[in-house]
Amino acid sequence: MIRRATASINGVRFFYLDTGTHKPVMLCLHGRWGRALTWLNFIRRYADRYRIIAPDQRGHGLTGKPDGGYSPAEMADDAYNLLKHLGCDEAIVVGHSMGGKIAAFLTDRHPEMVKAVAILDVSAIDTGEEPLTSLSSDDDGLTKDWPTPFATYEEAVDFLKLTFERETAVRYFLDSLVETVEGFDFMFSRKALAAIHATRGDWPDILPRLKCPVCLVRATESIFFSSAQANQMRELIQDCTYFEVSDSDHMVYEDNPEEFDAGFDAFLSESLR
Repeated sequence: MIRRATASINGVRFFYLDTGTHKPVMLCLHGRWGRALTWLNFIRRYADRYRIIAPDQRGHGLTGKPDGGYSPAEMADDAYNLLKHLGCDEAIVVGHSMGGKIAAFLTDRHPEMVKAVAILDVSAIDTGEEPLTSLSSDDDGLTKDWPTPFATYEEAVDFLKLTFERETAVRYFLDSLVETVEGFDFMFSRKALAAIHATRGDWPDILPRLKCPVCLVRATESIFFSSAQANQMRELIQDCTYFEVSDSDHMVYEDNPEEFDAGFDAFLSESLR
């Protein structure tokens, strides 16, 4: 059974999923525009072995959307304090895209909490992204010009299918679609996502400080993470297991779950024995 709950963390009401079992804890951190629900299939695959906790991160889903607190360090502290609130002394942390960056910051800032970390399809190096100076924009870098709210659910589905080639990407956004009085719109805050976007930039300095086992995963067709960037990151991480997932351009744990699970299970078996 997956429990749905809320908790006040750092002055923000957080929504999270929690399998609530007495098993080793695994924290799952979603990417931008996502939410806890995007981990549902992953949770079903791993719930027999782990207590899985997956929050909607601030600015996303059913979690609060304050005006500030969107730096990766602050969002890492959100994750840490949620774990402490739930009585967890240590956890395996799995982060996808933006969540992978936050997972790395969490591991760096609170090493005693993180037993192992998986960083999924996100680069810390040569991203070509410079930090912005303004946090007041509502331009999240993707959805500003989307024709929202959609008049019907079917209209939203049709638009997403035209925007994304992969069904997994369509589902990723449908997980955040909600009906409002005006029509169908997304649960994330564009202002919050713009604030997250404003803190973007490279973070290679963190990688040598990660002392726990690190699993670095790249989609073979990644639109965000090149093999050259992956090789640079691998050289900076002390204890790094690396693998690639074929037939995937970003959603490595959803596009090809069999291949991802095989590599991830091997990492867990080796690093936690």
